[in-house]
Amino acid sequence: MAALTTNQLEAFWLPFTPNREFKQRPRIVTRAEGMYYFDKDGRKILDASAGLWCANAGHCRTPIVKAIQEAAETLDFAPTFQFGHPKVFEAAAKIAALAPQGLDHVFFTNSGSEATDTAVKLAVAYHRAKGEGTRTRIIGRERAYHGVGMTGISAGGLVANKRWFNALAYPADHLSATYSRQEQHWSRGEPAWGAHLADELEKLVALHDASTIAAVIVEPVAGSTGVLPPPKGYLKRLRDIATKHGILLIFDEVITGFGRVGAAFAAERFGVTPDLLCFAKGVTSGAVPMGGVLVDKRIYDQFMNGPEHVPDMFHGYTYSGHPLAAAAACATIDLYKDENLFGRARKLEAHFEEAVHTLKGKPHVADIRNVGLAAAIDLDGIDSAPGKRGFETMKELFFKHDMMCRVSGDTLAFSPPLIATESEIDEIFGRVGAALAA
Repeated sequence: MAALTTNQLEAFWLPFTPNREFKQRPRIVTRAEGMYYFDKDGRKILDASAGLWCANAGHCRTPIVKAIQEAAETLDFAPTFQFGHPKVFEAAAKIAALAPQGLDHVFFTNSGSEATDTAVKLAVAYHRAKGEGTRTRIIGRERAYHGVGMTGISAGGLVANKRWFNALAYPADHLSATYSRQEQHWSRGEPAWGAHLADELEKLVALHDASTIAAVIVEPVAGSTGVLPPPKGYLKRLRDIATKHGILLIFDEVITGFGRVGAAFAAERFGVTPDLLCFAKGVTSGAVPMGGVLVDKRIYDQFMNGPEHVPDMFHGYTYSGHPLAAAAACATIDLYKDENLFGRARKLEAHFEEAVHTLKGKPHVADIRNVGLAAAIDLDGIDSAPGKRGFETMKELFFKHDMMCRVSGDTLAFSPPLIATESEIDEIFGRVGAALAA
């Protein structure tokens, strides 16, 4: 494939990217297979972030590719407003079968952002259907990322994502982030300190009254902000407080779902079942956009009491449960099972943990965190240019060490495909060490 010219690069406004810098020296891949990307010259680039936390089964896996091809040849599109097609029901059943008991129903979206918007709408509508229409307030958490819809921005806790859109955001309260470098420095897995932070929900109930609060939404492991594992006992405590006050608990598992923490969902890993669970990314291993919300049976049943000719919920998307996405989801879930990739991730976790923590003491490394097959390395920032060291390290890795990883400010994040070998994991952090030394 020929190199792209400046004019060909100009039309596309890349998201979450400094476009002027990118177009001076583009970081472009043209092919992918398994654990690797390739550029136009055939350079092999190790993927340390599963694309964007999503290619959990690896890239261009044959069973998924064939399922998409067959779907495209058989049924290009079918509406799910008033109609349906077989694969969307099959996909929903497969996903529900992986979920904790009680999360029996699936509402499909096209992305994680739409999934969190949908979950919040379902929560507010559920309370209204019960005759508790005053429950409209949503509680989020600092440093949380719930996508880029206005619901996600409002409930989320990343300041940069809010700054230009505050005029459009709705009021939301936020629990404290679960990370303290002083208390959790160099922690491995779930830190011992921090369960008490869940008690802040009690304070918000005292401030606003439970009758005004619809739901609390959290990532079981905060991902985009830099892999913040939950403190031991934190999620259980949050579950108990929410239940006590009739508040719905929403887990945003867009990143943690489908094997990232060594189980189908983090809800299983940590033994806490939410009322609504958002998923996306790994459900199709990133091959076709798809997201959704797993819904507790009692919430679903609450909407089934109206006239049979009237929609139960006035919400949905043209491409909810698209035939190609549904086919990709079915094939991906089968692949996870056939290759026991969730169990594989759990077995690899100890080796992954040891490998990332070998970077303690390396130049510029300020802290390291990990859980499952996800880890983050905080770098010492440059006072005059926050985020510059992380950005330059990402470029150093791509251009000089043939590796792609995720960067967020001065934090490098790692989430390799679940098919990674121990030697490939060692290679990832060996290359990081070399890049930091440079």
